[in-house]
Amino acid sequence: MQEITASELKAKLDAGEDIQLIDVRQPDEHSFAHIVGAKLIPLGEVIARMGEIDPTRETVVHCKMGGRSARAIEALQQRGFAGSLSNLVGGITAWSNDVDPSIPKY
Repeated sequence: MQEITASELKAKLDAGEDIQLIDVRQPDEHSFAHIVGAKLIPLGEVIARMGEIDPTRETVVHCKMGGRSARAIEALQQRGFAGSLSNLVGGITAWSNDVDPSIPKY
């Protein structure tokens, strides 16, 4: 499984790369703390909503720490999703620690 660190993702976003960011946490988690521009598709809905993920764009999937996003990527790949999927190592917690400390931790 491809992985990306929070710092690497920030560099790509700052460089203007076309990154599709998918948040697989629950709506209450997303409303409490989120990365601007991330699309919320909870893990339990990711297969049913697979059509909302553009396979032509580089996609980074994240959760709180990286476990649910890894499961989401595995499920998408098993269902034949052909696009590029990377797991954000450490999830939004790493983003808060390494990139944007204004994002609250929980």
